[in-house]
Amino acid sequence: MKTKTYIFIQLCLLPCLLFSQLLELSLEECQVKARENYPLIKQYGFISLAENYTLDNLTKNYLPQISLGGQASYQTQVVTIPLKIPGFNIPQMDKDQYKVAVDVTQLLWDGGATQSQNRITKANTDLEKQKLEVNLYTVREKINQLYFGILTIDRQLSQLDVLTSDLQTNYDLVSAMLKNGVVMVSDLDLVKVELLNTDQKRIELNTLRIAYIKMLSLFIHEEISQEVELKLPDNRVNFGEEITRPELIMYDKQNLLYEAKESTIKAKNMPKFSLFAQAGFGKPGLNMLSTDFKTYAIGGVRLSWNFGNLYTRKNDYKLIKNDMNSLESQRETFLFNTNVQLTQIQNEINKYKKLMAKDEEIIQLRNSVKKAGESKYKNGIYNMNDLIGDINAENQARLTHSIHEMQYLQSIYNYKYTQGN
Repeated sequence: MKTKTYIFIQLCLLPCLLFSQLLELSLEECQVKARENYPLIKQYGFISLAENYTLDNLTKNYLPQISLGGQASYQTQVVTIPLKIPGFNIPQMDKDQYKVAVDVTQLLWDGGATQSQNRITKANTDLEKQKLEVNLYTVREKINQLYFGILTIDRQLSQLDVLTSDLQTNYDLVSAMLKNGVVMVSDLDLVKVELLNTDQKRIELNTLRIAYIKMLSLFIHEEISQEVELKLPDNRVNFGEEITRPELIMYDKQNLLYEAKESTIKAKNMPKFSLFAQAGFGKPGLNMLSTDFKTYAIGGVRLSWNFGNLYTRKNDYKLIKNDMNSLESQRETFLFNTNVQLTQIQNEINKYKKLMAKDEEIIQLRNSVKKAGESKYKNGIYNMNDLIGDINAENQARLTHSIHEMQYLQSIYNYKYTQGN
């Protein structure tokens, strides 16, 4: 009873299991899913968190800064007043002194240092995110290779089916002729060997396809059925369009970071204003001649201006300008190399287009030769070795056409990938 129940449950779950496996996929779907599920995508969250923490810390620059300090000292000499006034006793400072104080500082303006650090933090975050985007962009190329690899295998398997059907037809023909004593057994064996060869090739291709499907499944983070049908990608391509690679945006973000760093040079050479207050308890207090412990308080406005940064100000600007020029050189080099790649890929696309046109002519001719060979064999003026050679030659022509077609499509998507579209 338990066994029957288990089988019933499995049968009920079978449609769900089949439904959960992807049976149809497009290249665009694979690229989107692979990007969304690539482990590196998690870095976006970490970069944003780091930015929030840094910006939050910078806002605290304008919060009151409070410190507590204490001091006990003994000095060998103190200030004395060498006067003697009858009837008046001039107190003398003690050589031991004690002080505990709380200092409070409130920044009013830091010369724009906090604002410039805010700009740098945001610019650096944008740059890090764009660098991540550049790394994620390479996933598209890996998906393209897997996707077109599977499509190429599928075309080869389809061509094997055509070859098998062709060989089986001839096998049946030779079997009938053998019964009539027209041909030898060796002719039948030759056809059978070719059928076995196609079986071996099918095993190799299916094994390779399973591996490719599993790798693609890992990338998109979904189970893909071995029966999946991959949609044939669009073969439209626009040559000469503007390059829109993520690397170009990365160069722009890097330039914005350099501009933000320029603002810190100006901020370093500006004055800083702040309020300060101190409350304490000590001996002496503010009255230096008092020998008693007293409480005291003092407050005011403070100005600080460091002129030492002026010495390096000019060179600091030159260093940033040099970095900007270097970045522009990298950008120009990238565009140059990319245009060279696009020219090369465009030539490949045109090459495969011409090859496919020739393939179609070759297939027609090979098919005519094969049919003529079959007719000759039936009439006893052609041997089986030659006929098998004709069959294999036609199959190779069809296979070459299929491979050229896939190479043509893959070159188009290599062009789009290199172009950034």
